Amino acid sequence: MDIRDKVAVITGASAGIGRAAALACAGAGAKLVLAARSADKLEALAGEIGAAHPGGDKPLVVPTDMRREEDAARLVKAAVDRFGRVDVLVNNAGQGMAGLAENADLDAFRSILELNVFGPVRAMQAVIPVMRAEGGGLILNVSSMVSQMTIPGLGFYACTKSALNMLSATARGELERDNIRVIIVFPRATATDFGKNSAGDKQLRSRQRAQAGVDYAVDPPEHVAAKMLEAIANEPAEQYMDR
Repeated sequence: MDIRDKVAVITGASAGIGRAAALACAGAGAKLVLAARSADKLEALAGEIGAAHPGGDKPLVVPTDMRREEDAARLVKAAVDRFGRVDVLVNNAGQGMAGLAENADLDAFRSILELNVFGPVRAMQAVIPVMRAEGGGLILNVSSMVSQMTIPGLGFYACTKSALNMLSATARGELERDNIRVIIVFPRATATDFGKNSAGDKQLRSRQRAQAGVDYAVDPPEHVAAKMLEAIANEPAEQYMDR
């Protein structure tokens, strides 16, 4: 898909990968709908984009908690009310979790499931009828390479992304006849506050961050955003950071 003049809804747009994706999509000429819980950060980002692209449509800011079903529906409705359609949905909102199987906080796990799995599904269910009526669209679900690994302490987070992977791959086949393409994006370790903002065992998170800083390559969020633009243009089933 050529994203120029297309309407792109980006969740988790207030920071990190989502913010970088919004800037990249704006640079490519997209019309943006920015969603996250932090309204002030979204407004600042919308102002930054508007200043950089004074001739374009001002991004629509929709404060949204993707754990809430009504928020997901309201987000898509706001996009349609403003722009008349949705061409691209980027399901990026998510949170990490550190914890061991023997003693992890199950309330935290339920909350992460609501955001990382139910949130994208809610957004998909809200946007699919809109895209179908318009003759198609593109859905990018942001997963993680952790979902393809077994890392002690990250099993609960990994399983949420594994669930998202399966749902996304299945939906791709189900929606093919409607010209709605579903892509799974697999970031590696990324230089954001995502790990710091994770739920669960704080000491375990600190050890993981220290290890990640030594043992793993860390991508800037702009690299992930560039790969997301590649995915929008080329529409693969899966988008990795090194190919």
